[in-house]
Amino acid sequence: MIRVMSEIKTKARLFIEHDLTQGATVAPSPDQAHYLLKVMRAVNGDGVVVFNGRDGEWQCQIEEAARKKCTLRIKEQLRTQTSEPDLWLAFAPLKKSNTDFVIEKATELGVSRLIPVFTEHTNTTRVKLTRLSAIATEAAEQCDRLSVPEIGEAVEFNKLLEGWPNERTLLVPDETGAGKSLRGVLEETAQGEYIRPHGFLIGPEGGFAPSELDALGNLHFVTRVGLGPRILRAETAALAALSCFQAITGDWELKPRFNNGYFFNARR
Repeated sequence: MIRVMSEIKTKARLFIEHDLTQGATVAPSPDQAHYLLKVMRAVNGDGVVVFNGRDGEWQCQIEEAARKKCTLRIKEQLRTQTSEPDLWLAFAPLKKSNTDFVIEKATELGVSRLIPVFTEHTNTTRVKLTRLSAIATEAAEQCDRLSVPEIGEAVEFNKLLEGWPNERTLLVPDETGAGKSLRGVLEETAQGEYIRPHGFLIGPEGGFAPSELDALGNLHFVTRVGLGPRILRAETAALAALSCFQAITGDWELKPRFNNGYFFNARR
């Protein structure tokens, strides 16, 4: 049965750094307060749903709304914190809007860590981590997940491989046709008693250099996989790979919270 929070008009869903406990008060950041008060026209008594990636999700009520700031009183917990797939995405940065697209959609698809990687054919050498973090945070707020993915420091291709954890499988889509079936690899993984943590490495628009493909082929934790007969754009390859993982090995068997408890109109 879905319980509707009708007694409090919910204006938005926000990621808050503060610890969250019933009865406590928390202060949104200046930007969040501006969004609530000026954009959403929220007033005292309106509701805000908050989460911090540690303490689950909570219904709050606005108190002491002023011109540029407000306070939120935590009323009750809507959901406890649950585990999410431990899935990393390393990717070569693309042109500005396409990189933003990858960050947003990877967040929606449940990635836990995003790592920009500079390869030989990467078209850009500038990455603004604060911007990427803001995009990931807003996407997490909108898609109803209980955490925000970590944005790792941008690294060179060789440094990524040197620092990659040995226990984490690195799946690399290979447009040359030399890769294994991604579905087959994931189905085999899903049948095991222990599912190793995974990550994907998505190359640049120009593809990996031959020397980079050779380096990948020499590492025991790397598995090169195929994504079908068509040549995919880098951003399409990222979304296709992540979707396959979530459908076969990830959390797509779970239902959205509309079937598990409270419902409210989140910011879109």
